[in-house]
Amino acid sequence: MIKLLASLFIIGASVLLGNEYANNLVNRPRYIRFFKNALQILEAEIVYSQETIKESLHAVSNQIPEPLATLFQHIADDIQHDQDELYPIWEKHIHVFYRSNPIQVDDKEILLQFGRTLGQHDVIQQQKYIRLAINHLERTLKEADDKHHRYGKMARSVGVLIGIFIVLLLL
Repeated sequence: MIKLLASLFIIGASVLLGNEYANNLVNRPRYIRFFKNALQILEAEIVYSQETIKESLHAVSNQIPEPLATLFQHIADDIQHDQDELYPIWEKHIHVFYRSNPIQVDDKEILLQFGRTLGQHDVIQQQKYIRLAINHLERTLKEADDKHHRYGKMARSVGVLIGIFIVLLLL
């Protein structure tokens, strides 16, 4: 009886891990699209509204879905008027976001590189850096969509099969 319960527990745990990995493959492209949309809104706010970075980030947070809205809201709230460097705030919040959401290291690096330029240049240069970040996100979006289509269903199946394989090894 204990062997049966342990076997079911092992299979259940591996199924959950497979499903979690598959869900990350499904959600990553969605989050990349959200970031692209947020950067496009940020570009419009900076270039056309001529607002400060803090005001622009607040405006972006009002126009995008959660959890990105919270990310941009927290970044905007942490900006001080007498502060010279925006990057440490950006970096801190991106690292926190990365730990709890289905973006990968490549996506995080693109966002961190963009954060190094945010607020450091005039409007025209800032627009160029925003477009560059959007182009990089488009590239990773294609990769994420490809991984999702290629490995999404397989991850769930592999989770079940690994669980069964472990149970067979232990019996």
